[in-house]
Amino acid sequence: MNTSTTTHTVLRAEGFSCPSCVAKIEKQVGRLKGVERVKVHFASARIEIDHDAERVSVDDLVAAVAKAGYRATPSAF
Repeated sequence: MNTSTTTHTVLRAEGFSCPSCVAKIEKQVGRLKGVERVKVHFASARIEIDHDAERVSVDDLVAAVAKAGYRATPSAF
């Protein structure tokens, strides 16, 4: 029985300078097990992620963005 709960997390990113940064972040975060969808909004520097909170935490998501070379912080909106 699959009882995974999907959590929608929004991160605010810093250091965006080019549209190719978007693909880099989406690829890095999308690799994490438990991540279902990653959408980076270049203009607003927001990263929206749908993920299984039991398999991947917000800290894991922030770390994945850091691994791509950018700083991100959880956002309330």
